[in-house]
Amino acid sequence: MTVLKEKIKKNTKGLVQDDETKDLLSRSLQYLKAGYPIHFTGPTGAGKTSLALALAKKRKKPVMLIHGNHELNNSDLIGDFTGYTSQKHVDNYIRSVYKKEEKVTESWHDGRLLEAVKNGYTLIYDEFTRSQPNTNNIFLSILEENILPLYGSKLTEPFVRVHPDFCVIFTSNPAEYAGVFQTQDALLDRLITIHVDYKDVDREAAIVSEKLGIAKNEAKAITQLVADLRKECKEDTGPSLRASLMIAKLAAEADIAIDGKDEDFQKLCTDILGHQVSRCLEADQPLNAAKDLIIKASKKVKVTEE
Repeated sequence: MTVLKEKIKKNTKGLVQDDETKDLLSRSLQYLKAGYPIHFTGPTGAGKTSLALALAKKRKKPVMLIHGNHELNNSDLIGDFTGYTSQKHVDNYIRSVYKKEEKVTESWHDGRLLEAVKNGYTLIYDEFTRSQPNTNNIFLSILEENILPLYGSKLTEPFVRVHPDFCVIFTSNPAEYAGVFQTQDALLDRLITIHVDYKDVDREAAIVSEKLGIAKNEAKAITQLVADLRKECKEDTGPSLRASLMIAKLAAEADIAIDGKDEDFQKLCTDILGHQVSRCLEADQPLNAAKDLIIKASKKVKVTEE
């Protein structure tokens, strides 16, 4: 738990909270207090996980983080028997009598979900749609009946009651993303789903400027380039704010000018954005088409006076 707290501290410290973000967090916190789970969904790189971490921090409760994946199962969530412990007792008090007793018991280890439910933690279930729908069915009982069934655990109790302080924050990518499963309507019906989209150019520029300490006009030149390339891509795809941060950071470290006439800047943009843009273009040779598009767009980059 200590490591996760440090991660939350690190992430939320770097989260730039403009008025819109603060309002979203405030509303979401009220929904959690009223007993409703929150679901942040949207394209990759839109800041869903950062929002979830910031929201969890506002509750001032211990936080448990689970990453969705197709191999996640009830043993991972609830727990499992991890081995055996043996106790041996030898009684040789009377020399002519030898008595030996041995007791073997199975060792149980709580899964992350069970630990969070029992202790009233804030659970962040990141990219939960990457897990199999039948795995996520366990949340139906948690959210509807306030119990966690102990499926196949061989424990004496059939279920554990949910701690009153427990709450859950889900995040997910759109259904058309690779590796994402269709979520059952019964689960979505119990969540307050909030779409998190890419921010506009000025808001993304403010984030890049504040996170990396570069001039706002330089940050805006980069975020404008990325936003223009994003428009060439299919819906909810293309380069995200992460790409802008990478360009700004590497340009600063390598002393590359944010200037479309600089060939090193053009190469940097092509290296960072090439693969991302090629994946969202409909062309016979998408990588070549992406490179041409990026070079053409990067040549237009010019830092305006503040």
